Amino acid sequence: MLSFSVKRLYRFDGEGPLKAIADVSIGEEFLVKGFRVVEGKKGVFVSGPQQSGNDGKWYPTAYPLNDEVKKELEKAVLEAFGDGE
Repeated sequence: MLSFSVKRLYRFDGEGPLKAIADVSIGEEFLVKGFRVVEGKKGVFVSGPQQSGNDGKWYPTAYPLNDEVKKELEKAVLEAFGDGE
């Protein structure tokens, strides 16, 4: 099983939906920067890093390939986010 660890979490104050940006290590070998904690209509969720395309649309640059990994990643980020509140 993969292990996820939040290495940096930067919080945003204010009324906007973006609440934090997190950098997450996968094991001790790989770092992915730019996961976002977002306040949506159904509550807080984690969104993966994105990059703007030439067409002005945003495209994911890193994302989990199955639900189990997605849940573990979200859990790690939301726990780190909740610890600072």
